[in-house]
Amino acid sequence: MPPVFAHGRLRLYLLKLLDEAPRHGYEVIRLLEERFQGLYAPSAGTVYPRLSKLEAEGLVTHATEGGRKVYSITEAGRAELADRSGELADLELEIRDSVTELAAEIRSDVRGAAGDLRRELRAAATASATQVGEEDSWKAAKEELRKARQEWKEQARRAKDESRRAREEAQAARRQAKEAQDRAREEVQRIAGQLQEQFARSGGVLGSLAGAWLGGPAPAPAPAADADADAGADRAPGWAADLAPTGDPARDLDRLLDRFRDEVRDAARDRGVSAAQVAEARDHLAAAAARLGTTFAPRP
Repeated sequence: MPPVFAHGRLRLYLLKLLDEAPRHGYEVIRLLEERFQGLYAPSAGTVYPRLSKLEAEGLVTHATEGGRKVYSITEAGRAELADRSGELADLELEIRDSVTELAAEIRSDVRGAAGDLRRELRAAATASATQVGEEDSWKAAKEELRKARQEWKEQARRAKDESRRAREEAQAARRQAKEAQDRAREEVQRIAGQLQEQFARSGGVLGSLAGAWLGGPAPAPAPAADADADAGADRAPGWAADLAPTGDPARDLDRLLDRFRDEVRDAARDRGVSAAQVAEARDHLAAAAARLGTTFAPRP
């Protein structure tokens, strides 16, 4: 039996299925069987441990409905799925190849079974020639052989159709993933261009915008040298170290802002937040906005 999923790819495909809709484990197994046109069905011992591992990593969560666990993807799971959209498109192609290999193996098995049946029929016809008329024996043997050939042709036709459908679906998924990546890249570049234009007009623009958004006066930006010194003193040395540079500064900045937003939101959700804490957070954010405005402002 050829491998259906390469190492680690079943984990990614489970995230894709849960991104489509919340599902319980049996439904995930049934969907995988449908995607493979009945040629492959994973066992519960394959699917449930991986769902538990995804939940331990914070990528999925579950709720109990009718005595069964219904799994749902988390925001962290969607973020990983978005970052690996290219791999997901490749995975669709791998599934097509797996279906093709499974179908080829079925065709080979059917051909082998038909050959064995043909030999057995000939042997049976030879052995029974002394008991019944030779003509009747060969007619029965030929009829059985005809049925075997018809069954093999039907199996081969179904395997070919399934392979074609899988190939078309994989190609469509790759096109959609590429279009989504192109749109996201264009949007980030457009926003980065706007920020650069604003910073070029005024080094304090970001601080003013922060003050307006947060409901208070914009703090005056600190001198560039002092801002750099303070930023270096306040920066956590290991924060976001896992976000490797992509070669696109605008995209790297966008990923840092997403990480900052997620950590602040998770801290508030897990520990609770009061009105006084919101006011203090506003002051911190306004100061940070002013400092970033100074950082991105053009320097002589």
